[in-house]
Amino acid sequence: MDITRSAWRPAFLAIVLITCVGCDQATKQYAVDNLQDTTKNPLSYLGGTFRVQLARNDGAFLSLGAKWPKNVRFWLLTVSNGAVLAIVGAVLLFRRDIDRLSLIALALILAGGVGNLIDRITTQEGAVIDFLNLGIGGLRTGIFNVADMAITAGFCLLLPHVFRKEPKRAVAAEG
Repeated sequence: MDITRSAWRPAFLAIVLITCVGCDQATKQYAVDNLQDTTKNPLSYLGGTFRVQLARNDGAFLSLGAKWPKNVRFWLLTVSNGAVLAIVGAVLLFRRDIDRLSLIALALILAGGVGNLIDRITTQEGAVIDFLNLGIGGLRTGIFNVADMAITAGFCLLLPHVFRKEPKRAVAAEG
């Protein structure tokens, strides 16, 4: 199965979206239903390396923009994000020149973005539900969720493209 071919692409995207968004939303629902007591006292595992703590993030990555006015957050974090995700989805469906690694990476980013966008649309104040935290001692990640893991995995898969050196093109001789 060549997922870059147009016949397989919609099925591949549907599988990634259904599994990632489904897992993200199911784990967030579990967190909301069962982790209310952890907002101030996280559950700690593996000597504190892995923590579970319910949090509502009104902002973007690491709560960036959480203090912005509600209407600004709505337009930037919900409407603009939705438009960008729609464009990514259209690119994934209709561009023929996307290689396999980029297709997988962008599909993960799309799925993670959709998972968090669902939260922004359905939760109070447009917040995203987060509940996972990793770290050693004082060195910790922000609190994140399954959608954030999909976005991060997709971003990491795209990194080789960012640092790939393009072959030098031959300059036509002027004559």
